[in-house]
Amino acid sequence: MSNRVPPPPAGGAGALLPPDSGRDRPLFVVAAILVFLACIAALGARGAWLQAQNWTSDLESSITIQIRPIELRDPQLDAEEAARIALTVPGILGATAHDRAHAEALLAPWLGAGNLPDDLPLPLMVEVQLDPQLPPPGGALQAALDAAGLAATVDDNSRWAGAVRRAARTAQTLGLAMMFLLAGAAAAVVAFAARASLAARINVIDALHICGAEDRFVAGLFERRFFMLGLKAGIAGAACAGLVAVLASFGQGPADMAFFLPHWAMDPFELALLLLAPVLAGTTAAISARLAVASDLRGRW
Repeated sequence: MSNRVPPPPAGGAGALLPPDSGRDRPLFVVAAILVFLACIAALGARGAWLQAQNWTSDLESSITIQIRPIELRDPQLDAEEAARIALTVPGILGATAHDRAHAEALLAPWLGAGNLPDDLPLPLMVEVQLDPQLPPPGGALQAALDAAGLAATVDDNSRWAGAVRRAARTAQTLGLAMMFLLAGAAAAVVAFAARASLAARINVIDALHICGAEDRFVAGLFERRFFMLGLKAGIAGAACAGLVAVLASFGQGPADMAFFLPHWAMDPFELALLLLAPVLAGTTAAISARLAVASDLRGRW
């Protein structure tokens, strides 16, 4: 008998391994869910990094002056005086004195709107914009305010930048780790499904082997079949992840949830990620199926 591998029939892998909706549908759903979660994890890691960059940029480009209310002085006039003094310090581009309504708005998320007595003294804020080309003038500004006799404290926001970066790195690491774990779970699920499919069609595989088909030919049939299944599941999962990311980006979530939501930055990176996800899903499914089938075939003959 010739050992020549017979050419595949006109239908290709589909003729020898016809689709089985009873087995393929659950695998399709599971694979789509895993791709969806992996895309969400990747977009979340990307979003965490973008949020950290935006926050650190804001923190490092400004400082805040807090005007403490004291008796026999008008805190609003002191805030305006502090803004004028700040503009005379080198390295400061602008200064804005805020009123009591601004201070009440800052406290509203914790105390509620309209819950503060009108006679309750509140510190007023002066927002100062820095020149990024010069070192922060926090010490010089504090000295100038003290010389003017103002009850003011300079708060250097840049000290929080390191904590924001560490939180971003942690969130990014967790997101990437989750993505790789989900990829491993998808590979294991496909390998299990490929072995189950091989066992269900073992009579066909035996017939092909008798006709001279080599193990690599049979493994290739499963490889092509599961590549298409993984590709379709990847398209479904990536499309759902993109939709969720867009909806989450337009929503108004609290600041402490920003690192845990996927972020759609409207740049080519997110689009490339979602377009690449189905290809990676199909490739992972194909490789897992081929390795699993080839391993079982080696143990059979």
